[in-house]
Amino acid sequence: MLRTLKKFTVSAIEALADRHSLQFTAKDLCLSVSSAALLILSFPNFNLWICAWFAFVPLFSALKGKSKFRSFLISYLTGVIFWSGCIYWLVHVTTLGTLLLVLYLALYFGFFGLVVSAIRYPLSAKNLFFIPSVWVILEYVRSHLLTGFPWALLGYSQYNNLLIIQFADITGAWGVSFLIMVANVFIYYAASRQLPVASGAKSFFLVIICIIGVLIYGYLKIYRRSEAADQQPIKVSVIQGNIPQELKWDAGAQDFIINKYSNLTAASLKDKPDLVIWPEASYPLVLSGPLYYDSLGDSLKEINAPLLFGAVTVKDNLYYNSALLVSKGAGLLSKYDKIHLVPFGEYIPLKNIFPFLETIVPIGDIAAGRDYTVFQKKFSVLICFEDLFPELSRQFVKRGAEFLVNITNDAWYKETSAPYQHLQASVFRAIENRVFLVRAANTGISGFINPLGRIVSLVEDKARRNIFIDGYDTEEITLTANKEKSFYARYGDIFILFCLIFIFYSIIPYQYKIKNA
Repeated sequence: MLRTLKKFTVSAIEALADRHSLQFTAKDLCLSVSSAALLILSFPNFNLWICAWFAFVPLFSALKGKSKFRSFLISYLTGVIFWSGCIYWLVHVTTLGTLLLVLYLALYFGFFGLVVSAIRYPLSAKNLFFIPSVWVILEYVRSHLLTGFPWALLGYSQYNNLLIIQFADITGAWGVSFLIMVANVFIYYAASRQLPVASGAKSFFLVIICIIGVLIYGYLKIYRRSEAADQQPIKVSVIQGNIPQELKWDAGAQDFIINKYSNLTAASLKDKPDLVIWPEASYPLVLSGPLYYDSLGDSLKEINAPLLFGAVTVKDNLYYNSALLVSKGAGLLSKYDKIHLVPFGEYIPLKNIFPFLETIVPIGDIAAGRDYTVFQKKFSVLICFEDLFPELSRQFVKRGAEFLVNITNDAWYKETSAPYQHLQASVFRAIENRVFLVRAANTGISGFINPLGRIVSLVEDKARRNIFIDGYDTEEITLTANKEKSFYARYGDIFILFCLIFIFYSIIPYQYKIKNA
């Protein structure tokens, strides 16, 4: 590993001294753009999930015969184009922050291309899994390094492909990313005629067996019949207020906001829900403790159903992004303070060391919670982008949560693909833990996802629009008493360990073959 890094550093210095090494051919540019475009098409709002299965083939072709440094640059360019097309909506919050984030995220593509460029020998059944393992590890690192950004994982592109993604209850979303990359690697070698007859046949059957096995597993999960006697129903209503972002903290709009949520809630009570859910920070006043319930307006205290809502709370001069469960007569039942905060959105990392960072985006100063709260109704809450982090969901489920709730506010990003990309993560959290996941979003998308990852229903208007509309939806969800937890909920990211072991197991023969190539 150190030897490879040293070679790359030397190559980079030599390349910088040679301006021709920084030039791309028209073919290289075309192939790089093609891969980025296919990846963008795989995600919302295009949702052409089939494109992900061969999106990297053009990039692999562009890397053939290139130096390590040029391979890094070509792959980095692919990453810049992809992330620009994927998270373009972030410019509605911060232009400079968007640019910096795109340039950072593209580094993972660059390092991936660097590894691929080092493999200069025909594919074999053994090394078929090496490149996918590297990709998965890079996704995992991206999801945790610098607080993590697990957005648009390759596996998320398949969120509508229910048959394929069921095995995420074993491997997490990482396994789906792995399988897609396996297909990309095999298609590239097959299309470029680099498959020797013997190893090519083994690789082909290995890929086919993996895909068939995943499909059979998905079929059994989706179509097997569960015992109805074990099911415990609970009726839940989600409220989508559609409050414009510029009004959310406008003092003059407080009555308007509370009245709108109260009226929508009154309409939903006709369905006789056991629980009503409002979105993140839906209550437009800061609540101070410990008697948070006493600070609520009379209209909330008169709601004849347990109400879960988001609000900013303050305790000991610290502000929290909180979810509170209240009930008429009983007052405050329970409270959860958001654990995983948004960097540069809710706090500034290292602001004492780098005070200039405060100029990148205008944000509040929120403190992180510590407790993995399980509410009385046997559910836990994921606030905002906490549903992107599978370890959080696992911890809640391990502590007894029988369904998950995501309250969020994606109004910042206007009418873009952001809320649909956010929905992808929720689908995988439901499958990984085999629980219902209920979403309440200020401007959408709000609705219900069952333990199979199927989107049961959404808040929609007559034109079937589900973002930037107001309304409510009520569904009866089922909780299975004493249900055995999924493999992923119990053991977590074992698949990541498998990928690491495989990489280390392969790296010695890889180093030997690279040296003698």
